[in-house]
Amino acid sequence: MARSFVFPGQGTQAVGMGKELAGAFPAARHLFQEVDDALEQNLSRLMFQGEEDDLTLTENAQPALMAVSMAIIAVLRTEGGFDLAAAGKFVAGHSLGEYTALTATRAFTLADAARILKARGLAMQEAVAVGEGAMAALIGVELDQAEAFAAEGAGAGVCTAANDNAPGQVVISGDAAAVERALEIAVAGGAKRSIMLQVSAPFHCALMAPAADVMADRLAAMQINRPALPVIANVTAAAESAPEEIRRLLVEQVTSRVRWRESVLYMRDNGIDTVVEIGAGKVLTGLTRRIDRDLTGISVQTPDDIEAFAGTL
Repeated sequence: MARSFVFPGQGTQAVGMGKELAGAFPAARHLFQEVDDALEQNLSRLMFQGEEDDLTLTENAQPALMAVSMAIIAVLRTEGGFDLAAAGKFVAGHSLGEYTALTATRAFTLADAARILKARGLAMQEAVAVGEGAMAALIGVELDQAEAFAAEGAGAGVCTAANDNAPGQVVISGDAAAVERALEIAVAGGAKRSIMLQVSAPFHCALMAPAADVMADRLAAMQINRPALPVIANVTAAAESAPEEIRRLLVEQVTSRVRWRESVLYMRDNGIDTVVEIGAGKVLTGLTRRIDRDLTGISVQTPDDIEAFAGTL
């Protein structure tokens, strides 16, 4: 079995996430406390029993999702002697999940990851005024079609293919009027469905340039170690290990497309047969199966999942 470990992005957060882990495992409780201390915020209380609207705020959702994934890693290490570098060949993460992947491979410290994701979330939220941007999922549309629809919509402003998630699933992002125009064109052009996403900003498009500038400054001051496993970068859909290249790509990632479909195909083409999703939700596990049904997708998010997965190591 050749494994890659992958980490989810924004949108999989839900109130209550991490609570069962904290109740079952001291290692998870300790990790959540570390994140709270790093942020000087009781983020774990918000995760366990807060208001959905507060958790959904980008500045909270990003470090919270990282914390849940890292709590699972901590439990696997403490309870089962899990060694990520020995168990896998690559890591990857969807958007903010790339930061989690880098944290899991010890390229970032946990505290640094929590703080920079808080800053990233704030910067992305503040880059575009609420209501001026939008994102939408096009279902039953391939990337080249989505790019064509977005290009037509761009007559009304910025509009681009932001997430190439899987065959038949592409997300577009940009100015609200341009995205709405692209959706009309997509429906007329044969899209099975088009769904406006409930997001607070138009991620992974040129409108995020102010956030990219903030991240360039933040990342320039941050220690990045060589990861224990190569990280498949969102921007290149290829494995990267050099710290300075990782730093550059994380800045570029803010305004660039998430090439997730290509990333999973890169894993497959480099000998991976099993993709293990660690964290909240099962979105990436579902995408893995859509991208290549011969790949095995495993989701690890609950205490039972942890026990089952530990038994395969």
